Amino acid sequence: MPLLPTADGHLEYLITGAGRPVTVFAHGLAGSIAETRPLGSAVAGTRVFLHFRGHGASSAPESPWTYPALAAELAAVADYTAAGRAVGVSLGAGALTTLLASQPARFERLVFFLPAVLDRPRRDAVLDRLRAMARYVDERDVDALADLLLDEQPAAVRDRPDVRAFVRRQARSLVGTPVSAALRQLPDQVPIPDRAVLAAVHAPALVIAQRGDSAHPVWVAEQLAAALPAATLRVFGEDGALWSARAELRTLIAGFLNRQTR
Repeated sequence: MPLLPTADGHLEYLITGAGRPVTVFAHGLAGSIAETRPLGSAVAGTRVFLHFRGHGASSAPESPWTYPALAAELAAVADYTAAGRAVGVSLGAGALTTLLASQPARFERLVFFLPAVLDRPRRDAVLDRLRAMARYVDERDVDALADLLLDEQPAAVRDRPDVRAFVRRQARSLVGTPVSAALRQLPDQVPIPDRAVLAAVHAPALVIAQRGDSAHPVWVAEQLAAALPAATLRVFGEDGALWSARAELRTLIAGFLNRQTR
């Protein structure tokens, strides 16, 4: 995949499709382009996927992991490819939120999938789990890391063989990578200091959550949707949007993004 030079190194990205509109997709923490691509399978036009710092073949600069740094990386790829629409997944949703705080009119359509935090720091058991994940990444402990990644999946699907195989593959891809720094530094941070700044974002937005997901609480999605002037909230059930409603999720995202902006 090609690499985009930036002041902090290079960013790996992938372009699929052709023509307009152009939509950029930003993955979650410890995620990847491969995991994010299915979300855009039915989206019209050009689809651009990036790897944030420390993920894939992107550089891992020594500068701190912060939401502004991630927002700058998202902006660099979006600007380079002239993307007018954006999809952010978990961490990517946080980076997108940070970018919108400084550039509220940057995109014409927005999708936030499984936002994890908004303007108030998390103070729950998820923080301890993320720090433990960082330790297992550094220790290259695939088994322990896979167990923690499984805990992040909705309880209703944790016993499924495909879910267990997925977290095992993800654990193998993460051990020994710079992602451990993100797992330590980002959990105490927030994308924006005050959700009121989002009142300036007038682009149509779709916010998607799922019940039973402790890493991505529904109340965060509710707060984000309430703060955006033109947002629609969709909450999937506890069996998980990605696991038991994939086709419905893809149709939802594509249907929203493929509409013509008035």
